[in-house]
Amino acid sequence: MTTTSPLTHFDAQGQAHMVDVAGKAATHRVAVAQGRITMNPATLNLIVEGTAKKGDVLGVARLAGIMAAKKTSELIPLCHPLALTRVALDFRVDAASASVTCEATVETVGPTGVEMEALTAVQVALLTIYDMCKAADRAMIMTDVRVLEKHGGKSGSFVNP
Repeated sequence: MTTTSPLTHFDAQGQAHMVDVAGKAATHRVAVAQGRITMNPATLNLIVEGTAKKGDVLGVARLAGIMAAKKTSELIPLCHPLALTRVALDFRVDAASASVTCEATVETVGPTGVEMEALTAVQVALLTIYDMCKAADRAMIMTDVRVLEKHGGKSGSFVNP
């Protein structure tokens, strides 16, 4: 039985496969993703004051996110290994909501986009915050992980409303 699907990771028989990008043009590609972790106000204070037992929480989370972006193809089975040209993570602390928002920007010049790398960077950065602070607060909640925008390639630009 053959099927047609808008999902590019399935062939005509419905079997999972890695998309062939050999014929696609190498273009400058950028993706920005974001996510948030909410916690008890006292936990946020540990992060802001730099007094968490495991050290500089946001510094370690930044490095973890960068490393994760570079390892995305090892974690997500059908992702292509990419030569990333830039990975940057920024954190915004919001005392009113006792949360930290992580935003990752990932860039490459190649035949396929970097949305998965940006999403992976955000998730692993948030997981690292959780790991470093779980002794103080096991009820932290990670939410709102999404692609904010992507640019480059045949499909052009996408900005999440």
